[in-house]
Amino acid sequence: MPIKILVVCNSAPDLSTIRSALSACPLIFAGSVAEAKKTLSEKQGINLLLLDLCLKDGLRMLEDLRDDERFRDLRTIILTDSDDSESEIAGLKLGAVDYVRKPLNEEALKVRIKANVFLERSKKTFDELFLGWENGECETLEEALQASERSKSVFLHHLPGLAYRCDFDREWTMRYVSEGCYNLTGYHPESLLNNRDLSYNDLISPEYHEILWDCWNEVLRNKIPFKYEYEIITASGEKKWVIEMGQGIFDENGEVEALEGIVLDISDRKAVEDALKYSIEHDRWTGLYNRDYLEKLFEEQALEGGVLKRAFVSLNLSTVEALTARYGFHYTQGLIKKASEKLNEFSTEQRILFQPNQSSFLFYVLDYRDKEELFEFSETIAKAMEELFLMERIGGGIGVLEFDPNERNLDKLFRKVLAASERAINILEKGFSISFYDEEMEAAVNRERDIEEALNCVAEGRSKKAELFLLYQPIVDLKTGLICCFEALSRLRTDKLGIVSPLEFIPLAEKSKLIIPLGEKVLLEAFRFLNTLKERGYPDIAVSVNISVLELLNPDFTDKLFSMMEKMGIDPKNVGIEITESVFTIDYEAVNRVIYKLRDAGIYVAIDDFGIGYSSLARERELRVNCIKIDKYFINKLDEDLDRAITGDIISMLHKLGHCIVAEGVETETQLQYLMKHNCDRVQGFFISKPLDEKAAIELLVKQKGLSVK
Repeated sequence: MPIKILVVCNSAPDLSTIRSALSACPLIFAGSVAEAKKTLSEKQGINLLLLDLCLKDGLRMLEDLRDDERFRDLRTIILTDSDDSESEIAGLKLGAVDYVRKPLNEEALKVRIKANVFLERSKKTFDELFLGWENGECETLEEALQASERSKSVFLHHLPGLAYRCDFDREWTMRYVSEGCYNLTGYHPESLLNNRDLSYNDLISPEYHEILWDCWNEVLRNKIPFKYEYEIITASGEKKWVIEMGQGIFDENGEVEALEGIVLDISDRKAVEDALKYSIEHDRWTGLYNRDYLEKLFEEQALEGGVLKRAFVSLNLSTVEALTARYGFHYTQGLIKKASEKLNEFSTEQRILFQPNQSSFLFYVLDYRDKEELFEFSETIAKAMEELFLMERIGGGIGVLEFDPNERNLDKLFRKVLAASERAINILEKGFSISFYDEEMEAAVNRERDIEEALNCVAEGRSKKAELFLLYQPIVDLKTGLICCFEALSRLRTDKLGIVSPLEFIPLAEKSKLIIPLGEKVLLEAFRFLNTLKERGYPDIAVSVNISVLELLNPDFTDKLFSMMEKMGIDPKNVGIEITESVFTIDYEAVNRVIYKLRDAGIYVAIDDFGIGYSSLARERELRVNCIKIDKYFINKLDEDLDRAITGDIISMLHKLGHCIVAEGVETETQLQYLMKHNCDRVQGFFISKPLDEKAAIELLVKQKGLSVK
């Protein structure tokens, strides 16, 4: 009869692994403890239970099974999280015979199930043997034993290891060893029996001698099953990984009579596990330790103590990412690889190198002498990077953070050392500068944390202590001298910080990806203002909204935008989308696909802050926008030397490319007259009006005849 297995689990990845590993076994599935109990009551012949302890009431089910005579012979294997040893111990004490840790490994699961199926079949064989003898089904005990031996021989022949019975002594003196001993160890069974040529303890790798002795003492004291993975040394000198599963045999007085169990070869599974462990703990491209391993090591050292001084030295190469759009992903990946190889030359046991993310590296420095040593080490790194990237003219920042050896909050430390490395980048345009984290930076980091918390509150709508609101700055058409549009400008107000500049909160919103839900709130508020304008008799006034590249390239952006407009009855011709000049670092094709959708719908699209940063006339031609907004930098120059100003030339060239031109930051009469003379289409700035709240913006429209710039 085949072994029938009930799987109690609702995790899709785990179920997929289980189905693949146990495809040859009859499986029954239950997605909850309640369903499993019902299945056990209704279906007969279930021999093995695979129970995920992550399910609600998983331990409670083990208690119920232990107390129910009907399931006295049901073997239960529990699935546990890799770091949940408490549940493993509790499960074993409640009657589970084995456990498998998640994430599940297919080969490991096969070995565990195979071993337990063997034990279940062996037990069943002996039960049937003695039951048959008692019922007179076998004529003699000798006949019964012969039948039993035939079945047992088949089981042992297919066992990937050995079965044993031994004394509970330091040498694990063997009284019975199955034939599988030779394939596993290279020694014939008789070599181990009664320690004739060597003891089983001689096979065990020395570092496990005391560990196994202590483990067996523990399980025998608690009368629970034994299971441990360790290495043995074969007759050829090769090391093999094995898993031993067994239990104590007690006499009527409760004294240990013997130990019985099986030892299985798991070398192949260990190789798979080692490969999986490597991929989990290392960056795939550079082979350096990743953030996951840093978190694990950091936690272990914090628990163990003993480290006198700890520090982070972080190299920030975020400037490399800006080169991806120009030279391609493989080029920048090559630069990161070169940096990792050079930095690895400085890695030691006291200066462990990690790559916590794509564009940064971090040395975890232990038991260093003093701050001077950290500075000298940082200078060495800076010099190496400057030499490495001399031809590429790439710069970066090195942040240094000393912290308390008892500190446990790794996220907080990452935030601090990142702030230090970012400040270092800003010190020099090129090259590599060094910045130590200090009290001034502490205040900046705390402020950043408060702003992020406020943005979270606004995005989730869970607090009245923070508010995102809009101001509206008018844009005047120089042909009519009248307001034709308002630019919606986001502002953040919090009880703790007051009004926060968009220069502060928008980069944080982008970094935390909160810009997407916050952007939706801004669009809704801007559309509400548009409807108010229509109700007040201004149906032709438009409103433009700034959209970040993250929002623009979000797959749901256009669908959600069009849906909002339809629900609120917004005419597309009254909507403008302004994209920051950082769009020039992104894949043009992807951006243009979105721009085409917007323009096809009747929405006008503008490039904001044109002329600085990444933008240029050559790149601008790649994007199919309606309008260009000239940055304030060029407008300010008009007050310095009109004869040498190039703003008029920029306007002329952009007109030839078919664009409408808006001049930003107009603050003086001189600037305005120059722009009118050179046929600029529209202007905005404090000379016209500062950003206004909704009420003041409508009042300005009422009075706008007096604002005519004609």
